Amino acid sequence: MPLTSEPLRKLGFLTIGLFDEADPRRGHESTLEIIELGERLGFDSAWVRHRHLQYGISSPVAVLAAASQRTSRIDLGTAVIPLGWENPLRLAEDLATVDILSGGRLNPGVSVGPPMNYDQVKTALYPDTADSEDFGYERVRRLLDHVRGEPATDFSGTKGFEVFSDRVQPHAPGLGRRMWYGGASLQSARWAGEHGMNFLTSSVVKAEESEDFAEVQLSHIRTFRAHHPDGDRARVSQGLVVIPTDHASAEQRAKYEEYALKRTPRTATPQGPARMMFAPDLVGSSAEIAERLYSHAAFREIDEVAFALPFTFDHDDYVQILTDIATKLGPALGWQPAA
Repeated sequence: MPLTSEPLRKLGFLTIGLFDEADPRRGHESTLEIIELGERLGFDSAWVRHRHLQYGISSPVAVLAAASQRTSRIDLGTAVIPLGWENPLRLAEDLATVDILSGGRLNPGVSVGPPMNYDQVKTALYPDTADSEDFGYERVRRLLDHVRGEPATDFSGTKGFEVFSDRVQPHAPGLGRRMWYGGASLQSARWAGEHGMNFLTSSVVKAEESEDFAEVQLSHIRTFRAHHPDGDRARVSQGLVVIPTDHASAEQRAKYEEYALKRTPRTATPQGPARMMFAPDLVGSSAEIAERLYSHAAFREIDEVAFALPFTFDHDDYVQILTDIATKLGPALGWQPAA
């Protein structure tokens, strides 16, 4: 197979962390075990999704705090925290704390926009300010300032027996350079670049200038880098859904193929008023998936990935998929496991 892109430098995975309402600990424990497995397999990063009022991880920072104490090397990320649910100053404190506990391994990914189902949740979330909340990029800028150590108040010093800082504590050196923006539009790509963030591009984009998914994603990557101080060296991670079947059982293969088939119709044309485009799930042998990735215009522009695990599979399925990604697909893409 001809190498049409640079060798893959960093290999990560993303999980949603589903759980049963009647036994939430079991699902959270499964997520932590998957992250531990990822470290043993040599993955460079493990990422968790964020789900509010659903049966998925609602507090990824807390989950990653636990993961930081059960791992020693693998980077830990969020993809992504929707900032419409967050107070930037308080979130900055949590992120810095977990980064300190992890030894500088946290990679927070964030996004903007109103919370999902906002009309139904706004009274509980913002009872006094629901109609005046700003869910745009300003929320990210505030978070970046707090994480990067900009003053949060004009007072520092001693009051009585207590000592106060004028910036978020603890301050985590380096965390500001590990902030990611999860973007699906040209505007977001440009904003993230201008503000020195890293860029997460996933299996969902807006069909703004094309209806070819790879072309749209490629334009986002190039726009981001064109406006980033680091130019072509600015970090981009691509997150497609890949399901290698090298060591899958016949039953697992059938399940995976059915899962992808049900999701295929939404990949044909832009969806909804926002004209969202979805990439097809990649199911097959690692050699087949690698060939499809090498032909993907956006994949050829990056050297980091965080492949997304399917939402609804069983723990044993994730073990098989991750093992095949690390031992088969990653090497086929030129990747070498971390020591």
